[in-house]
Amino acid sequence: MASLLESGWLYLITHFSDFQLASLGSFLLHESIFFLSGLPFIFIERTGLLSKYKIQNKVNTAAAQEKCILKLLLYHFCVNLPLMMVSYPVFRFMGMRSTLPLPSWKVVVPQIISYFVLEDFVFYWGHRILHTKWLYKHVHSVHHEYATPFGLTSEYAHPAEILFLGFATIVGPAITGPHLFTLWLWMMLRVLETVEAHCGYDFPWTLSKVLPIYGGADFHDYHHRLLYTKSGNYSSTFTYMDWLFGTDKGYQKLKALKKEEEST
Repeated sequence: MASLLESGWLYLITHFSDFQLASLGSFLLHESIFFLSGLPFIFIERTGLLSKYKIQNKVNTAAAQEKCILKLLLYHFCVNLPLMMVSYPVFRFMGMRSTLPLPSWKVVVPQIISYFVLEDFVFYWGHRILHTKWLYKHVHSVHHEYATPFGLTSEYAHPAEILFLGFATIVGPAITGPHLFTLWLWMMLRVLETVEAHCGYDFPWTLSKVLPIYGGADFHDYHHRLLYTKSGNYSSTFTYMDWLFGTDKGYQKLKALKKEEEST
């Protein structure tokens, strides 16, 4: 497996420049993972499949889903792609490389874990700031147009928010200057995590069922269906920041009420 991976990587670095891989390659990888993981939830919602796991009864219209996709393509090509291109020199300066050999998993795994922790911390505070009255009205309300989220709404946001909260995603890699392979793996996992958090379905196999500090869809769905002043649940991945600062009290009360109703 390792030799196959390195053979594939050798092909990439032989046929493409570092800039092409880090910018265009990252963009294409992001688009592939994002839409391949997010589009199935549109099909599931439209057909009513797995409806017993749906968190909210409301279903998005086809027009709303199509609007989301069209705006996402606009934002991705006009904001995300240019951002990836201009940030390349910064990552190179911080030590990013693409040469063989590929980094050991003993290096990759701790880096990925640290990125998730750091991203969650930075995102929490940035997200809380976006829920102040002026910023919510003029910026963050775009993301909250979908009170019933589905996978692709995870990246549906005002361009200013994309730039603002995007910092949380890149700050870890920017500090450590990882191998491009690590950066791609981090990007893939982060995309899959945020799509799952916005999917609108609380599946029994979700990671939140086995890892208590992981938020998941149920945790974040609560955030979307309340008014901005009362939402809480600001974290991106984990739940401990909201617990530490008391911004999950409404969610915990709701969970307790549901548990009580189920037991009676």
